[in-house]
Amino acid sequence: MTFTDQSGMEAIPLTVLTGFLGAGKTTLLNRILTGDHGLRVAVLVNDFGSINIDAELVLGIESEGDVINLANGCVCCNIRDDLVAAVMQVMTRAEQPEYILLEASGVADPSGIALTFMDENMRNRIRLDSIMCVIDAEQVFAAPELMELKLRQVAFADMLILNKVDLVATEEIERIKAWLDERFHRCRLVQASHGNVPLEILLSVGRFDPMQLGVAPPVEDFDHSPNCSDHNCGHRLHYRRENHAERFGTWSYETAMPLSLEALREAVRKLPASIYRCKGVVHVGEEPGRRVILQVVGKRVDIAVADEWNGQVPRTCIIAIGAHDCVDATELGQVFDRCRAEPPEV
Repeated sequence: MTFTDQSGMEAIPLTVLTGFLGAGKTTLLNRILTGDHGLRVAVLVNDFGSINIDAELVLGIESEGDVINLANGCVCCNIRDDLVAAVMQVMTRAEQPEYILLEASGVADPSGIALTFMDENMRNRIRLDSIMCVIDAEQVFAAPELMELKLRQVAFADMLILNKVDLVATEEIERIKAWLDERFHRCRLVQASHGNVPLEILLSVGRFDPMQLGVAPPVEDFDHSPNCSDHNCGHRLHYRRENHAERFGTWSYETAMPLSLEALREAVRKLPASIYRCKGVVHVGEEPGRRVILQVVGKRVDIAVADEWNGQVPRTCIIAIGAHDCVDATELGQVFDRCRAEPPEV
């Protein structure tokens, strides 16, 4: 899957890792870099001090020339021009990256970073995939004098990673979640220890196929929705037996009937907060000859018209990943069923 702008250029997806000092951004970054995703990843690491310590902690990447250090400032303000130059440098490499990761300084305001990639000269080259904010469960309420900055980092994020949950009691986790929900309604929050979050949640790039990590096993391993009598409808629910089985669930949807593009756009914006990721190739009535790529990560929605079907039978295939025991197969099936386009009048 690829995303292109109107001129036909392919835009490179970029994820920003933000969060206050010590939250675990570099640990999460290393989790992505060492994961089995098969992507060619470029990394931009920014530290506020004169020495970029974070770049030294990135595993096995700097020696290959894929880390560009942005020191002596903050990517959202003092060295914003350096950030643009660094991104452009990455994109001129002989082997162009398929994905860019930017680890922002712990004192960075992500709003400035987002504005950088919304610039007219950048939009056609970079697609801001997501802004992920890492939160230290043990230190959420520490340094109250900097709480405004912490809240701004959360406010501009598409997904929240509540890290280090192994260091606090269950009651404290519930307190943090209630505190966040009171301020940011329907925020997507994933609990983690040591940055251990499934790659299929962290990476929203079109080329990254959850199927290759075993998220969607053979059909016989799925349980059909008990409220659906049509076993060919595609309303399938499955909880992975291997890694993350106790925390995450996946669901898939397939149909040969075209969907309404506007109905789809409206539906995915209202997905339950328990759904972290949703992606797929969609057959829509408005563009019957071309594939439409759906990407939802946290609260960010990206729907783009892509290439032609090239002889393939047009068909919608969507996969969703969410919190364990909160992925309602029947409800999600009804959501996408309601997106089906009205048949043309004869």
